[in-house]
Parts: sequence; C-alpha cells; structure tokens
Amino acid sequence: MQNNSPRFLATLAAIQPLGAALTAALQASVRPERWPAQHRLLEPGQVARRVYFLESGLVRGYTLRQGREVSSWFMQEGDFVISIASFFTQTPGEECLELLENSHGFSLSYEQLQQLYQNFPAFNFHGRVLTERYYVLSEWRARHLRALSAAERYARLLQDFPTVFQRVSVQHIASHLGMAPETLSRLRSRS
Repeated sequence: MQNNSPRFLATLAAIQPLGAALTAALQASVRPERWPAQHRLLEPGQVARRVYFLESGLVRGYTLRQGREVSSWFMQEGDFVISIASFFTQTPGEECLELLENSHGFSLSYEQLQQLYQNFPAFNFHGRVLTERYYVLSEWRARHLRALSAAERYARLLQDFPTVFQRVSVQHIASHLGMAPETLSRLRSRS
C-alpha cells in the first residue's frame, strides 16, 4: 500500500534529495498511524520496535523515578520520535512515550529501517544526520538541566517551545524542568 506524507518526505529530502526509488520504497514501507491523546507508543520494559514521525500532535518522553513521572522531552509535529537506546539496541527500555494530544503520523519498524539502509546506502546519511541532530538536542537538554538556574531553564523552554503552556500540563512541564509546580507557577507569574 502506498502512503504519501509530504511533511515526512520533505523532512528527509531537506537533509539530502531522496531520489525516486528511495521515495517509493519509503512510501511503501511507512505505516500511517492515528493515536488518541494518552495513548502510549512505548511502555517501560518494552523494546522500541518502531520509529515514528509526527505529522501532527505531541509526544512526551518520561521515566519513572521513585514512583514519580519525570518528563525528559516533548516532541511535536515535524519531529521523529524514538526511544533511542531501546530502538538501536533492540533491548527493553525504561522510557515511556505518551501522546499528549490526538495525533497522527507514520511509523517504520526497526527491520524496515535496516532494510532501507541496506538497499539504499545513501539513506544512511539521512539516518546519521537525524541521529546527530537528536543526540545534540539531548545533550543540550541535559546540560541545561544541570547548569542553568530554574529561571534560566524556564526561559530556555519558552524560547525553544513557545506554545508549551497551551499544549502541556504544568505538572509535566515542572517535572521536565526539575522543579516543583509551585516554583514554576511563581516563575510564570513574574513573566
């Protein structure tokens, strides 16, 4: 079955042109997906078998620490969503991937991705660029959480994701920023 995703293909083509054969193979391989809000793409202890691309919607990645959910990241339309360590090692992970909004997009299995890399060696470049991009984002997030003050972390999140308060609960944002919801409320009231 052929699936067409202009945003999905445009995102990849912006890295490097895909060519007709690779475009056709991607269209034939990706699976269209629709998810309701609160659907979990991945549960702790599961193996991440698919990589996702969000055409619309919002995903939160989080882990459980001492019985509390700690939000690690938020991904929105135009982003690839993956539990990196679990997906690339094909081992159970600790992360939960939860939809915060009704969402739709496309997914590709680990096996399909490996087959595309094998059949289209130039596609490995796309994979490398995306992996580097998301790894750098992860490093920046980790560094900001360790090095910046609460006010600086809050300001940085607003700069990177201006609509966050319209789309994400205060509790999830506070856990992502490593602060109590009350601290976040005080910061918001000062802005």
